[in-house]
Amino acid sequence: MGMFLNSIAPFEEYKRLAKTRFFVDKTDIIREILTAVVEDGQRYFCITRPRRFGKSIMANMLGAFFGRAECGEQIFGHLKVAECRYYPEYLNSHEVIYIDFSRLPRDCKSYEQYKERIQDGINCDLLKAYPESKLRADRSIWDNLQTVFEQEHVRFIFVMDEWDAVFHKDFVTEKDKKNYLEFLRDLLKGQAYVEFAYMTGVLPIAKYSSGSEINMFKEYDMVATEKFSEYFGFLDGEVDALFDIYQRTTPNAKITREDLAEWYDGYHTASGRRLYNPRSVIGALTDNQINSYWTSSGPYDEIFYYIRNHIEEIRDDLVLMVSGEHIEMKLQGYAATSTELHTKNQVYSAMVVYGLLTYADGAVLIPNRELMDKFNELLLEKESLGYVYRLAKESGRMLKATLAGDTRTMAEILKLAHDTEAPIFSYNSEIELSAVVNLVYLAARDKYRVEREDKAGEGYVDFIFYPERKGADALLLELKVNGTPEEAIRQIRNRNYALRFRGKMGEPAKYTGRILAVGISYDRKTKEHSCKVEAL
Repeated sequence: MGMFLNSIAPFEEYKRLAKTRFFVDKTDIIREILTAVVEDGQRYFCITRPRRFGKSIMANMLGAFFGRAECGEQIFGHLKVAECRYYPEYLNSHEVIYIDFSRLPRDCKSYEQYKERIQDGINCDLLKAYPESKLRADRSIWDNLQTVFEQEHVRFIFVMDEWDAVFHKDFVTEKDKKNYLEFLRDLLKGQAYVEFAYMTGVLPIAKYSSGSEINMFKEYDMVATEKFSEYFGFLDGEVDALFDIYQRTTPNAKITREDLAEWYDGYHTASGRRLYNPRSVIGALTDNQINSYWTSSGPYDEIFYYIRNHIEEIRDDLVLMVSGEHIEMKLQGYAATSTELHTKNQVYSAMVVYGLLTYADGAVLIPNRELMDKFNELLLEKESLGYVYRLAKESGRMLKATLAGDTRTMAEILKLAHDTEAPIFSYNSEIELSAVVNLVYLAARDKYRVEREDKAGEGYVDFIFYPERKGADALLLELKVNGTPEEAIRQIRNRNYALRFRGKMGEPAKYTGRILAVGISYDRKTKEHSCKVEAL
């Protein structure tokens, strides 16, 4: 056992995880990999996903399963992989070289220091493991590995996590990046001692390489490739099972199954299956509290980082996306580097790769409530967004005016929005009007759960504002283009939308405050907004 060769660390990490209350068995990926290796002759796998989507867990699992550090029967004997026909032959059967490329040597200030830690560490492990092979510490890793293969007929499995981490280090130059790719090529490409190589990262190889250096890898991303997609993130059935465990084992369980869907669902695989953010689901169930677990674990001003140079192109889309609309877009297959984000397409491609947006049916969208909150913060904080920022800032006043029945102020704010020079305010359909209304009520999201086109009574109301506090006023908001606010109020009454707040027969009311019907209309001919507020 060594730091890189047959390290005990992946085994211990996965063993610890497998004992946890909310463990999800994803070991079928081992069966799929072995089928590809043994039956199809595939040897090089690169799987890219946003951070915190289970990449390191999968890497630890592979190291624990294939490596010789410890006997894995205690972990894997009762998991899905035990049913695989290759299980007895491959469990703890190989020499595994495990490299976490995000790890740095102490006081690392250069790429040479970074590479030497890996090269010297692997050579040191090989010399200890094969003392009879007359290996030399001053030789390249690949020469020593080739010597072991020639003398001992041993092949190695490479498990490499965070392959792209080095590209984000300040000390790495453009020349260093090229040298790093050549290092991976020399270590892995066409080498007889490689049984197979499994590599993970956030960004696909095409981001940094023309493909010639390490084009032996077959790449699997979340947007374009179906294979392996169900192993990164949680599927609906898996979240159902976790929620059942949560209900049985958590005193005073506060989270609903609907909460998990609203906050953490919304990502999509290439096959169209929906995925939940795994870090956030586990965090919420463990803490018995809905919170922003994924977005709070990184520098989430990075949303603005991607759009800051393309505000003119993107801000109208932002208005639509924060209201729940999809933006049609044909994405590129990879995210360009920050200096190469020249088009809106490239910006959205990068944001999908990093998990800040999701992609489905030819459109990008904000996946869930957790990320929606971050986009809302962006609109309220970044003055450079221009009219979007100014109108978002008015949203506190808009809510206050609505609760007070001050329809004059409401119409004034809507006129201010419409007078802004932007295509979205042409109101070619009620979608644009809905987006603008959502923007001018943005601050309400601190006090309300706002749903668009939610089922209520005998139909679908344009907006429902569910108060976070039981005694606060609830709002039903209906929009009319070329209609009147009175028509909107009449529709709210006639279709019994207020039933949404009154609970079932014999049950106490869900909300004890007023239920306000809000009608907002726009007349294309006069270019005027009209508003009406009535208590139901």
